[in-house]
Amino acid sequence: MMEFSLIRPSAKSSFWPLLVALILLGAARRCYAAENLLHNGNFSVGSGDSVDGWRTEAWVQDEGTTDYHWIPPATGKPGELELFSHRDNDARWQQPLSLASGWYYISADARTHGVQNFATGANVSVLDGGIVSEDLKGDTDWHRLGLYLKIGPQGADVDVCLRLGGYGNLTRGQAFFRDARIEKVGEPPPGAEHVFDLAAVRKAQITPPIGRPWTLFVTILFLGLLGALGWWLMAEPVPARVTASRVAVAPPPGKRRKRARAR
Repeated sequence: MMEFSLIRPSAKSSFWPLLVALILLGAARRCYAAENLLHNGNFSVGSGDSVDGWRTEAWVQDEGTTDYHWIPPATGKPGELELFSHRDNDARWQQPLSLASGWYYISADARTHGVQNFATGANVSVLDGGIVSEDLKGDTDWHRLGLYLKIGPQGADVDVCLRLGGYGNLTRGQAFFRDARIEKVGEPPPGAEHVFDLAAVRKAQITPPIGRPWTLFVTILFLGLLGALGWWLMAEPVPARVTASRVAVAPPPGKRRKRARAR
């Protein structure tokens, strides 16, 4: 009579595939849930129209130009920030923070209603010239907007903006933002758009002197000589000193006549 035995896999043979699967699952979770460096980036904490970690700024701060609203999370929907510019403006929700050296991806979901088509619309930006994501105009559904930013070896302080309008680009309409994030990344993927080097941008904003160093020295010397000449011309002349022995005093008319008669 033949006997059949059940072959059980050894514990060692099943351990390694399970370990590899757990490692891959943990890595995938870490990639998906990267640390958000923004405070209250999901807009879950606030009071009234004030939101923890965020403040409002604008080019035109006159009352009635732009309204700022917080839409708290409710019924499974995330919190939102709203900008409603009734007149042309560059308005924003803004958060300052310090970043260490490296690459970062700054992003948020955005949608618009009635935003003008001829100026900068809703965007994610950093408050340094030209560091801005793609922008939304007109009436749109939710879109993910983002940009890549490189911070130099010394680190930097930046202001992250959820913005309607831009520098020299005033606009009006409504913009809504949700799920704002700053995540540290290795580097931008190949072909990525809206990639910026903060140090290069700030360096380009500094206007260099025109000309060569020796021309600056000559200019300063010329201006100094011109100033000295002007001072000398404006100075009052010193009156000449009169010596008594050199002054001839004319005799009175009567004495002249007497002397003439005596002769």
